[in-house]
Amino acid sequence: MSESKGEWYEQTLQPALKRFGERGEAFETSSGIPIDGLYTPEDLGGFDHDQDLGYPGEYPFTRGIQPTMYRGRLWTMRQYAGFADAEESNRRYRYLLEQGQTGLSVAFDLPTQIGYDSDHPMAQGEVGKVGVAIDTLKDMEILFQDIPLDRVSTSMTINATAPILLAMYIAVAKKQGADLAKLDGTTQNDILKEYIARGTYIFPPRPSMRLTIDIVEYCSQHLPRWNTMSIGGYHIREAGSTAAQEIGFALANGIAYVQAAIDAGLDVDGFAGRLSWIFQTHNNLFEEVAKLRAARRLWARIMRERFGAKEPRSWMFRTHVQTSGSTLVAQQPVNNLIRATIQSLAAVLGGVQSLATCSWDEAISLPSEESVVLSLRTQQVLAYESGVADTVDPLAGSYLVESLTNSLEEEAKGYIERVDELGGAVAAIEQGFQQREIQESSYRYQKDIESEKRIVVGVNRFVSPYPRITGLLRVDPEVARRQRERLAQVKRERDEARVGAALKGLEGAARGMENTMPHFVECVEAYATIGEMCDVLRGAFGEQKEFLVF
Repeated sequence: MSESKGEWYEQTLQPALKRFGERGEAFETSSGIPIDGLYTPEDLGGFDHDQDLGYPGEYPFTRGIQPTMYRGRLWTMRQYAGFADAEESNRRYRYLLEQGQTGLSVAFDLPTQIGYDSDHPMAQGEVGKVGVAIDTLKDMEILFQDIPLDRVSTSMTINATAPILLAMYIAVAKKQGADLAKLDGTTQNDILKEYIARGTYIFPPRPSMRLTIDIVEYCSQHLPRWNTMSIGGYHIREAGSTAAQEIGFALANGIAYVQAAIDAGLDVDGFAGRLSWIFQTHNNLFEEVAKLRAARRLWARIMRERFGAKEPRSWMFRTHVQTSGSTLVAQQPVNNLIRATIQSLAAVLGGVQSLATCSWDEAISLPSEESVVLSLRTQQVLAYESGVADTVDPLAGSYLVESLTNSLEEEAKGYIERVDELGGAVAAIEQGFQQREIQESSYRYQKDIESEKRIVVGVNRFVSPYPRITGLLRVDPEVARRQRERLAQVKRERDEARVGAALKGLEGAARGMENTMPHFVECVEAYATIGEMCDVLRGAFGEQKEFLVF
């Protein structure tokens, strides 16, 4: 019997390899981390159970931020939704809540995301296409009609215009008579990843950072249960990063936000507990589980050691996961059900707090009502039938998972150190560092697919005919006309003097040092439009042009 991995390799493995070989020359994760054929305690080196693993609900939270995890409460089940106008999206939200969804996740259309009203020339052809169109408070009132905001958790995927949409949400809650202290939800409010990976920015990074921190400060005083930021690794991964880059660049952005809030005079333990995250899961099950565990452990150490946070809640990495849209393909699209299931399983095994599962038809169109319910059912089957929610961190102690967790943490730390050397996340973005690294990783990934080093079933291997997909959701062009009509009606009926005074107040705050959030609330309650408010800020801050990276 072998007494070490080396002996097993020589005495048992090598003879078998000479007879049968292996099915490939090299094995690696989707991010390129080499995978050995066997893992033993020898692969963990100086692994310290107490320092590196610990217990659930205790520092460094490798095994999860709650001692009971899903035995106490299941993750929040959200499905990212929003399309056409407020009426259509409201119907979809109420339907999903009736089907057992436990939180809302709002998608906004591109004009809303980049500060244009639906009647602006730049909005032509995009109104309601990739999310719901919101121009004024009137739209937000319709969007949440018959949905009590003090009894539902709402996540809003919005960044450059995050303060405006949050102000609208607050205004709707006030109209409903809700206690603002009970509002529960998240504004994504992560502008740095827009410059790195996504592109829906409006203003230059530094004034945009100011708006971001204004939300953090305002919510710490008025919305104590609101998650002020959902710092995104998701979009970094969607752009083509590796798993380690997803951790490293997202956490480097998190460091920049924490430092900016401290520089603004906020106490770290007064706001850090309300920072949250959005990450992604890909198809390599064990790498994705390890990635979430590594990110949780690394963030805990950063908050305690780098920033001196004293409250355990400030050390916690609380994350939502959306499964990977970029791994879904139009060829044999029903296979995407299997991909989304694997990715959802990885998220649950990795210990997430909320989850949205992509629908199988998203590579072709907006998800249909049928497909989005099937994605919700995927989560429900995992929760109630699979057994994976019955014990905490069930893969802990796996030599493979622990080795991958260590490797990903070390590689991610290396990226954070390189960002620090360049002067921090903002300075590194301005130098194109993160963008360049992601472009190179994305290019390598694509070349691997083209060379068939990486197999995508139905795309470069096992290709076969598939039936024409029917019943796809298409946004009626009539939606844009109705939206423009509603906007025109709001403008006819509002008090223009009140609007002008509110916009003037916003301009004064933007050009000065005052927190802008109270002025956004005043503007939206006067029924100023998103475009009008953003035009004021464009005048005060200027507009950002794309960072060209070669």
